[in-house]
This record gives sequence, C-alpha cells and structure tokens, in this order.
Amino acid sequence: MRARPVGTITRGTTNPNRLRRVDRWMAWALRDVLRAPTGPAVVVDLGYGASPVTVLELADRLARVRPDVRLVGVEIDPERVARGVAVADPPRVEFVLGGFEVPVPAGGSPHVVRAFNVLRQYAEEDTAAAWASVVGRLSPGGALVEGTCDELGRLAAWVDVRRGPDGLPAPRSLTLAWRLAGLDRPSVVAERLPKVLIHRNVPGEGVHGFLQALDAAWARHSPLASYGARQRFVASAADVRDRGWPVLGGPARWRLGELGVAWDAVAPAR
Repeated sequence: MRARPVGTITRGTTNPNRLRRVDRWMAWALRDVLRAPTGPAVVVDLGYGASPVTVLELADRLARVRPDVRLVGVEIDPERVARGVAVADPPRVEFVLGGFEVPVPAGGSPHVVRAFNVLRQYAEEDTAAAWASVVGRLSPGGALVEGTCDELGRLAAWVDVRRGPDGLPAPRSLTLAWRLAGLDRPSVVAERLPKVLIHRNVPGEGVHGFLQALDAAWARHSPLASYGARQRFVASAADVRDRGWPVLGGPARWRLGELGVAWDAVAPAR
C-alpha cells in the first residue's frame, strides 16, 4: 500500500510567469549544481499548485543551462496531479502525487527542489521539519530553494538551503527580488518573506535591520531617481554592502531588481 503524502493541501494559487524571478536566479546561481551530474539533472517543483504552468516554465528556463534537465512536478492534490499528467512530456517533464517526502519517478534523488508559496501556508514551527525532510532527499551537493512571492511575481523572497555536514539543513543565503518600476521602498518585500522570517521583521532581528538599511540607502540615493529605478537600486545595494552587510552578487544582478545577502546576517535570532 502506498504511503500517504507528507503534508497538507494548500490553496494552490498560481499564475503564468509568476515565478520568473526565482527561475532566472536558479538558472544563474545553481548552474554548477545543474551541470554537475553525469546523467540528467533532476529538478522538483514541489507544491506547484492548481496549474502545472510553473513546472513547464521552469523546464524551459533551466534547459538553457542544462538541456537534458528533468522536471518533476510534485503535488499532494490528486486533481492537480491529473492536470499535470495531461500536459506531461516524459521523461523531460513528469507529474506525481506526493509531498515533503519528494518522490521521483523511477527512484533516485533530486538535485534541486523548488518549494514556492508552500510553507507560507503552514505554521512557522513546521518549517524546520519540512526543510529537514526535503534536504534529506537531495543528492549530494543539491539545493532546496524555498520562498514566497506575490500573486503577479513582482515581489519575491527565497532561501537557498543545502545539506550540512551533519545532514541537517544549512541555509546559505536570502535573496530578495522586486519589480523596480514604481518601487516605493525596498522593505515592501517584507510581506513576502519566507515563513522562517515572516514574523521576524521586528527590531532586534537581522532581517529587520537589513530591510531598514536598504530603505535608508534607497532614501539617500533618491537624487538618482531621475536616472531611473535601476541606477538608484544599484547605488543602494552598493551602499548597504559598503556599510558592512554581506551582500551577494554585483551590479549585473542588482540591475535585475535582485539582491542576495548571506544567511548568517538575517537568520532568526535565537
């Protein structure tokens, strides 16, 4: 008898192109992870929602980095799985019933798992167990990308989680992404922080300090607004880096409205 999938059914809201920002980052930041396997790289879109569209989009975007990439859409709702199976293209794109146990057709372990807008609907205390379950399924050197975005994908935030030497989840970074046109202040992304940080945007927490520093830099560089939001944002990112925050990437990423920071700087206070 097949074991019941681990997890609970969530709302499943999704939209075409909603995850374009994290897709773009994965193709860049995880390119070495995707290229490392001698056989096809296996990527799981965990909890893809009511429509399989984000699975198909991710397959196309990652194929530019790894042409033989295999995408597996995993959903806990049988009706959603059926919608996926109807548009599947095995073995390039497949859909299966499952949850945080992360099943892969024909066995094996995934090299990358993306779980977006899934844990946001769980309790904060459930995050650690979910991370541990997924990370335990990764191939050596694999990555879990867990995060949240708004309904149109204009604001997003995600954590890059690996498996540490002790086998436990080891977050590496937090990445924040914005649609820069019309941006009022960077801290608006706080409403889309991953579940592990969503309640930590308060004084005394690292993520709060980082967002406050970004807002202050954005205000200082307001004279650059006449040259466009990109120039203002690049200057703001360089500003917070120069003030001691362990900002990742560089102008090429910042111009996309994307900013990473080392996890230790924003991790929840104990």
